Amino acid sequence: MLNAETLNENEKKVLDQIKRDPYISQQELADVVKLSRSAVANITSGLIDKGFLLGKAYVVNECEQIVCIGGANVDRKIYSKEAIQLHTSNPANSSQSVGGVARNIGENMGRLGWDVSMVTVAGRDSDFDLIKRQSAGFMDFSQVEQSDQVTTGSYTAVLDETGNLLVALADMDAYQHLRPDLLVQKEKLLQNAKCIIADLNCPQESLDYLLHFANKHKKPMVLIPVSSPKIKHLPEKLQGLTWLITNCDESETYFNCTITSNEEWEQVVQSWLDLGIENVIVTKGTDGVLAGNKEGELIYQPTLAASKVVDVTGAGDAFCAAVIDAWLEERSLADSLKQATVNAVKTIESKYTVRPELTKNQLIKDMEELHL
Repeated sequence: MLNAETLNENEKKVLDQIKRDPYISQQELADVVKLSRSAVANITSGLIDKGFLLGKAYVVNECEQIVCIGGANVDRKIYSKEAIQLHTSNPANSSQSVGGVARNIGENMGRLGWDVSMVTVAGRDSDFDLIKRQSAGFMDFSQVEQSDQVTTGSYTAVLDETGNLLVALADMDAYQHLRPDLLVQKEKLLQNAKCIIADLNCPQESLDYLLHFANKHKKPMVLIPVSSPKIKHLPEKLQGLTWLITNCDESETYFNCTITSNEEWEQVVQSWLDLGIENVIVTKGTDGVLAGNKEGELIYQPTLAASKVVDVTGAGDAFCAAVIDAWLEERSLADSLKQATVNAVKTIESKYTVRPELTKNQLIKDMEELHL
């Protein structure tokens, strides 16, 4: 027997409103109960799981969302207290948080006010429970496919005494199940997407499918490489891709070249554009970023010095999200790069993979503080 007393206050509010109007839209429901749309989506998903809703009348995904496809991991970080000595035990502190490139970008976008839906494959385990619990306020997890056959993705980073990444180990086997046949089941969601963002944890054939779908349905699509080895997951043909945000190492791997001068840096941006991509950013660590587009713009943005390097993990994802946010607001390429650089440096100064104080207003204040 169902017992409504087992529900928390927000679950009770949502259930009461749906009882009054089973055909209420998700946005209307969010307005009535004074919660974010993503939070309402996760609450209704939970009510269906608990048996309080059959899911027949309630309408979901009726408006445009940012759809993030790819990694949703548990990040485990180990901080060395002293200079690392190999082949022996080193004193350290450790922490655990949720991560994954697509998920991190999704949380940044959610905190900036966008409706976000996450598509990934995860295990039925405590790691995924943690990811969902900590992400639920910023994105909809109802489109995640869980399986007993996989374990939820994990990323373990070892940071040196200065906070810089020394080595990282990634268990990403779950994402091999993000196949085209699964994505076909998400076509309604993709058709309603305001923007499709995918990281290269996805198999190449899945990214081929997504880019073909995006071009066919005139949906903007962003691809984010996650490492040099995974650059091979890029679609065979990149014609029509809206955004590629990559770095010099990944670009060197893809084009089998070396980037040792500004001229070579500019050339690699142009090489990406020549493949039919509309907008390209190639980052180069502390040397800054270089961006170009099909209109012929080529813009350099220097990095900003962090007041203190606490943890670089998540800075690249914060950069990507802020670029996409500004672009969706139809701001200039130069403004997009400035906003992205600010969000990245503020993330470096935080111990969190996604800084919890991030909002649209806070990002504006951060830019004003740094005179950008």
